[in-house]
Amino acid sequence: MPDGFVIDVTLEAGDWPDEEELARLAETAIRATLSKGKLQVMDNSELSLLFTNDASIRKLNGEWRDKDKPTNVLSFPGSDPVDDRYGPLLGDIVFGFETISSEARDMGVDFSDHLSHLTVHGLLHLFDYDHQTDEEAELMEGLEKTILASLSIDDPYAGSPLVVEGN
Repeated sequence: MPDGFVIDVTLEAGDWPDEEELARLAETAIRATLSKGKLQVMDNSELSLLFTNDASIRKLNGEWRDKDKPTNVLSFPGSDPVDDRYGPLLGDIVFGFETISSEARDMGVDFSDHLSHLTVHGLLHLFDYDHQTDEEAELMEGLEKTILASLSIDDPYAGSPLVVEGN
């Protein structure tokens, strides 16, 4: 982790694990993402994580993306990069409990593994990775798989079609 890196964890709503467990899971996923993704972060940077419920994330999704439905994760970038280095305000990542919980159950995966995957996914969005086109989705999903494999988490996309936003 970069010197002085701060992860601000806020537990707003939902039946989440306790804050210490969320912080531990998040830090592990963030470390792996920064390392395996070779992402450049300024010293003394801050990342905010908000753990909330579907009602709250639905409001945010409607307000910021014009989608009147809950979602699993939303990313809100902070400062613009300077010479390919991001920070000092990396941004905010918001997680919706009920959606994440039901997705994990439906996929037959451990809740913490799915949350780790969504942490990686949300963080990559803050570093300008996206999945609006097939090419972008392929790049982002490939990086996610590499990062998750380093955490001993199975490929979340195995047997699934490429996920392009809007499809």
